[in-house]
This record gives sequence, C-alpha cells and structure tokens, in this order.
Amino acid sequence: MTDLQDAKSLVQAHYAALEGADSETVTQILSERMTADATWRGVHPWNEQVGPAGAAVFWKLFLSAFAHVQRREDIFFAGRNEIDNEASVWTTSMGHLMGLFDAPFLGIPATRKLAMLRYAEFNRVENGKIVETALFCDVLHLMTQAGLNRFPQQTAVHMIQPGPRTHDGLLMGENDSAEGAKTLALIDRMIFAISAANDDPSARTPREELKENWHDDMIWWGPDGVGATYTIDRYIEQHQGPFRKNITDRVFNGHVCRMAEGTYGGFFGWPNLTLTNAGAYMGIKGDPNVRADMRVVDIYRRDGEKLAENWIFIDVLHFLKMQGVDVLEELATR
Repeated sequence: MTDLQDAKSLVQAHYAALEGADSETVTQILSERMTADATWRGVHPWNEQVGPAGAAVFWKLFLSAFAHVQRREDIFFAGRNEIDNEASVWTTSMGHLMGLFDAPFLGIPATRKLAMLRYAEFNRVENGKIVETALFCDVLHLMTQAGLNRFPQQTAVHMIQPGPRTHDGLLMGENDSAEGAKTLALIDRMIFAISAANDDPSARTPREELKENWHDDMIWWGPDGVGATYTIDRYIEQHQGPFRKNITDRVFNGHVCRMAEGTYGGFFGWPNLTLTNAGAYMGIKGDPNVRADMRVVDIYRRDGEKLAENWIFIDVLHFLKMQGVDVLEELATR
C-alpha cells in the first residue's frame, strides 16, 4: 500500500512542476506523474476526462488566461479512503490559484488585475503515479471578482475565502493516526445526523441537530451563489434554512472518497446528491418535475470534539444546467 508520505511527496512535486508550466508545456508536465489512463474529473464544462491530455483541457485554458500563476495552498493532507475500506491512498489540497487575469476565461472578461480561483483537488496515488483526480473550482467566484454578479441575492456573503483560523492546514509531515480517526468519526457522525434529519425533520430542531457536532462559532465557507456564513444561528438562517425550504426529495448517492488526517478531513462525490429544486433555490425558478445533481466537496477542520470550519465546493454550473440555466451560454451571448 502506498505510504501517505510518499503520496504527499509525489503530489507536491506535481504541484511544483505545474507552477512552472504554460499552455504549451502543461501536457508533458502532467504526463510525468499521471498515468496515461488516469481518471480526471472537473466541474462543468470539463466534467470527465482521461489522462494527461484530458487534464490539460482545463490547464491549457486556464494558463492561456492567467499569467504568473501561484498555487496559494491553505490545506493539504493525505489519508486512506474510508469508502473502499482503506484500499486506496488520496491527497487533498485546497486554496486558490492566483494570477493576473489577462485574457478571457470561459467567457468571463479579463480584468488585467490580480484574481484568485478557489479550488479543491483530490488525487489518488498508486505505484508512484497519480491515477485519479477530482479538481473542483469556483467559477462563479471568479465571475464575481470580474464584476459579473450572477446571483446578487445570495443568502450569505461573497469574499476571498481564507484558510484555517489556526494556520495549521498544511500537513506535510506524519501525523498521529488516532487524531485522523477521531476526525473521520466526527464527519461520519455529522453525515448521519443530516440523514436522520432528512428522514424525520421534526425529531430535532436545526439548532439541536447542529449543536451535536459543531461549535457555536462554526464558519461555513460556501461557494459563490450561496456564500460564506458564521455561527450556527446564521448558518441556519443563511444556508440551511433556504436549502431545506426550497430543495425536496434529496437522495444521497454516496462519496467517491472520504478520509482524514490529523484534525482535517473531507470528501467528494460524483454526484453526492440528486434532488429537486421545488422552490426557488438560488433565485432559480423551481420545477418539481426536474431532478438535478450536486457534485460536492466538503473539507473540515475539527477543534477538539466538534467541527469548527467547513469549506464547500459545489459544481454549481452543472447543477444549474440540469435545470435549464446555462451560465456559460449566458456569458457567450452577453
């Protein structure tokens, strides 16, 4: 089984090489550490790709639009995947890809100013190579930086989101496995609490449900279109309440990867949820006859016995497109 430290070293070398890439060299650089048949997943419009050439579809476009790119990494850890009984080893990285926004990107006009693309990436490492990647980035967040606020009525707040309050999210060395197990058990317990609330919404109040697993001063760093919110009460008001009011018939599809190291943990699914926007979630007119998928990343910081911070990435463009709202088409016809 791949050692966690070997996986970390490989992925960090991969990131260092990418920082020196441009649109002409990036395919070759990707091929140095990815297998030819690696699975690569990205948010819409990239979706599912294969191998270095597939991953380069994203990177060529990004590096053609952004100059002097830096990876501003806030969280990095590795772990064995709970979903496959710890048979596979993954790394998780989260932060911003920062650069000068010098050319249009997906129809978003260039600003020629500093811009930051929020990202979270999972990599599965096997036999010294990256064999699977999931790269989520917040395209709406970049649009807002460029002055295109597609969801001006979002219930929480837009901001350039910082890393952990404790500034200890880069887990480059070895960590006590017992601490990671404690973090993962807490994440699992929180997931169970959500499922129980879905099954019987009247059993506990939202505050009773959340207080079991979250600190009162929790911070929920949500994706653009929803935004970030602070404290249990404001989270209920600004995210959980609107979500549960407008979204019905939620089906949990499971996760591809769920793991933890130290006080950090996270997961992603493809998709995590299938649901119905029966109200007007995110201001989009609901249709009880339309089902839509949510591909989601959640990354957590545990503080003691409860969760303190949560960074969320949702493939919002895909979620909206399944409801007939094509944000990229809107940009193309501006």
